[in-house]
Amino acid sequence: MGAFADLRAGLIQRSAPRAADYGAHLYFSGIDLPPPGSIRVPTRHGEVRCDVYRPREAAGPPPVYVHFHGGAFLMRYPKMDDFFARFLAAECGAVVVNVDYDVAPQVRYPVAQEQAHDVLAWVARNSDVLAADATRLAIGGFSAGGNLAASACLQARDRASCAPALQVLGVPSLDVAEAVQEKSSPITTPMVTPGLQRLVRKTYFRNASRRAEPYASPLLAADVTGLPPAVIITAAFDVLRAEGDAYARRLAEAGIEVVHRVVPNADHYFLDGDRTGARGLLDLIARTMNAKLSVSA
Repeated sequence: MGAFADLRAGLIQRSAPRAADYGAHLYFSGIDLPPPGSIRVPTRHGEVRCDVYRPREAAGPPPVYVHFHGGAFLMRYPKMDDFFARFLAAECGAVVVNVDYDVAPQVRYPVAQEQAHDVLAWVARNSDVLAADATRLAIGGFSAGGNLAASACLQARDRASCAPALQVLGVPSLDVAEAVQEKSSPITTPMVTPGLQRLVRKTYFRNASRRAEPYASPLLAADVTGLPPAVIITAAFDVLRAEGDAYARRLAEAGIEVVHRVVPNADHYFLDGDRTGARGLLDLIARTMNAKLSVSA
């Protein structure tokens, strides 16, 4: 059973360059920026390659945003979020570090979560290497990447390693311990299928006894105080909506500033379809990030 699940995961992973593409309609800003550079960041699980997008010349050192792409902990393809990295580099004048973290079946939990924290902490300590102001630091991700960003924030708080000014969680996976049959959608064929959820559990989160750990399932953290302000975007038809909505409520109840948007008539690919609506969501993220990473913030 495990070997078969790993084989399926490997096939999905190899399909990423063809399947994981939000589309050219999301390239709003930063199209003219040069290709990203590349750095290798040391972590407790070896070096992790990161694509580094730089803004145009600014008056002073730019802030930094660390990003984690989606892909169900199976796809290793940071280029799927090239449009987003370019957008934030252009609209926020930020250095964007797009992280090429390890995935299943090559690794299991907690490798990617620990890599996520270690990259974040390294960035916070290395303004000089990045030629940036890493004291003005944000983190975020989509789907599985939202899990990694939320987990990294919990780890950073617990280890007192750094203090991001903002976390951006797009359609995040925040509870991998909840039974698959308990996750529901108002539509009959949601994008995140029960089969995909089970595959993720059989491969990346193979040890069922660890799925309720807060770094695997941030929604289940006993305490969320001391976490960064958040932008949380969920989608009305997404099977992951309930856990994202619940995390937004928990943060707000703990006194943390939260900007929460539910995208109507949208499934897990929350930026699909309406180009105007997608631009509005991206602008919301950029406005919030600019406010949190400004020199006077």
